[in-house]
Amino acid sequence: MPIYQAPLRDYQFILNELLTIYNRTDLQGFDEIDAELVDAILQGVADFTTEVMLPLNGSGDVEGCQIKEGQVITPNGFKEAYQQYVDNGWATLTSDPHYGGQGLPESVGIFATEMNTSTNMAFAMYPALTHGAYAAIHAHGSEALKAKYLEKLVSGEWTGTMNLTESHAGTDLALLRTRAVPMGENTYAVSGEKIFISSGDHDLTDNIVHLVLARLPDAPEGVKGISLFAVPKYLIKDDGSLGSKNSVEATALEHKMGIHGNSTCVMLFDGAIGELVGKPHQGLRAMFTMMNEARLGVGVQGLGVSEIAYQNALAYAKDRIQGRALSGVKAPDMAADPILVHGDIRRMLMAQKAFNEGARALMGQQALWLDESHRNSSEEAAAKASKLAALFTPIVKGFVTDQGFKACVDAQQVFGGHGYIHEWGMEQFVRDSRIAMIYEGTNGVQALDLVGRKLLSDRGEALTIWSDMVKPFVAEHINNEAMKPYLVPLMDASNDLEKATGFISTHVATNPDIIGAASMAYMQIFGITSLAWMWARMAAVAIQALQEGAENEVFYRTKLSTAEFYMNYWAVQTRSLRKQVESASLQLTTLSNDNF
Repeated sequence: MPIYQAPLRDYQFILNELLTIYNRTDLQGFDEIDAELVDAILQGVADFTTEVMLPLNGSGDVEGCQIKEGQVITPNGFKEAYQQYVDNGWATLTSDPHYGGQGLPESVGIFATEMNTSTNMAFAMYPALTHGAYAAIHAHGSEALKAKYLEKLVSGEWTGTMNLTESHAGTDLALLRTRAVPMGENTYAVSGEKIFISSGDHDLTDNIVHLVLARLPDAPEGVKGISLFAVPKYLIKDDGSLGSKNSVEATALEHKMGIHGNSTCVMLFDGAIGELVGKPHQGLRAMFTMMNEARLGVGVQGLGVSEIAYQNALAYAKDRIQGRALSGVKAPDMAADPILVHGDIRRMLMAQKAFNEGARALMGQQALWLDESHRNSSEEAAAKASKLAALFTPIVKGFVTDQGFKACVDAQQVFGGHGYIHEWGMEQFVRDSRIAMIYEGTNGVQALDLVGRKLLSDRGEALTIWSDMVKPFVAEHINNEAMKPYLVPLMDASNDLEKATGFISTHVATNPDIIGAASMAYMQIFGITSLAWMWARMAAVAIQALQEGAENEVFYRTKLSTAEFYMNYWAVQTRSLRKQVESASLQLTTLSNDNF
């Protein structure tokens, strides 16, 4: 079975030293937390995920889910583990205390999500989808709807799903056909088929609340005619108890590449009774509340699986002996040297480590921006944070899952042939992490969103806000000789990002196709530069800690060496990516179909 050690010290570093969340008394509820409380909570999650969830990851992958007599059955041990998850209160961490939640910041909860995903991505998806359903109803539902569903969703007694995709309508929701016919008293009969529905049916809870996109009879065409409905598996009586089964059924389980322990279903709604969430024809807006939550969660999946893959690859590289170091024997008492001595193994491992730790810091920053957008009493500051969170959503979802998958492949490569067989668990990490690049909006769509909406539609306003954070940081540290190995590469990457931005902005008026052709390379430039910013900030913290005589000197020196590797290996890639934007993307817009 694969090993896992929760990166608790890294969480402490990010929360306490980098983001300094315990000083953020300007954010509502932050005065109720301290380092001791948060450390205890994250340690508890670490214990649960390592002891309960991790042992079920491999067996759940082999066994998968099954349909028996119309009921989806999860792998052995999942139901008992889920009950423990609920009993321990892990489902309630970041939810509204008014509905039974603990009210913790997202910047704390995000790291609990990472540990859940690292140890068992398929299992973690059940509560993750539920939290998304909670967020949508909490933001857009009526008071009656909130009273009906939220306490049970927050506690984990019930779970939730999101139902968007149809066989003919994936990304293009304008083609959606599912219908909702009014029946009076805010109830509707929902009919249609949805596919690829994660956690669509299971035996973990007594009820499942499906959030379903559908059209009303008078709906206008296109995405402006879509409404959102809450459709429970079992109808709910006035006293809150469960009544008869609704007309909703999982008709099939998708046969898929990975995440076998999660029930990905084909769902049939046949006049199922549902209630409107939000206003008519504004369902996409409400669903995007859920999707933005989900996109951050998917980004964490890219990081979480990459982290456990790295940990196992590192352990294997230290233990596996093969050949001798080119510079001479390193382990004379052994028949061969550990493969960690070989340059390409070291390259792959350091590339993974530098990516993981940089992405983790970015996830914390993104979660803090979301906290600020909801908890800051200053409307101006909250709006600014909201724009930054929107700008970085395609990065945390698209860039992080792209590179997280590649990191899993590198981790598998460290194992050689052993990485390709099931015994070591590496091939499962590759299979499981692959979906993160596809669902909640494919990464190509994320790149289009970044360029088309976040860069061009607001005339670069959000990008300017971020740039106005990066430039003062550089100015503050530019005269510090110790910071130059981190600042100069950050400045170079930022310059490439600025030039790529200018190139697209200049050409889009006469050649709109440049958006699609250049967007993926642009997203990679943006992502690499974002992590360079995080690494430069972490380096500044580490240097100060060492100057002040920090106790754990090895931790901070390792941070600095990893930061320098990131700058030398990752940050330099923005130059070639900028050349792709400026050359290959233009050619793509002029090629005829005969060229393919």
